[in-house]
Amino acid sequence: MSKAARNDELNVHSFIIKVWIEEEADEGGHSKWYGHITRVPGGERRYLRRLNEIDDFIRPYLKEAGIRFGFRDRIRKWLRL
Repeated sequence: MSKAARNDELNVHSFIIKVWIEEEADEGGHSKWYGHITRVPGGERRYLRRLNEIDDFIRPYLKEAGIRFGFRDRIRKWLRL
């Protein structure tokens, strides 16, 4: 494997996202769902109740890899809180 390929591999992150329905839909059509996201190969895991928690889990790894988020992303994140 070339040095460039090894460096590219260091900046690759893999995640497994599992989502399942625990209860069938109620009269309003809402189901209770659960899930978790796991980082591969480290094994760090976070249980999910909202889809935006996926972004919360992955974002620190992207920042560590040098990805900068724009003003719109920061505002959107702030408004969600």
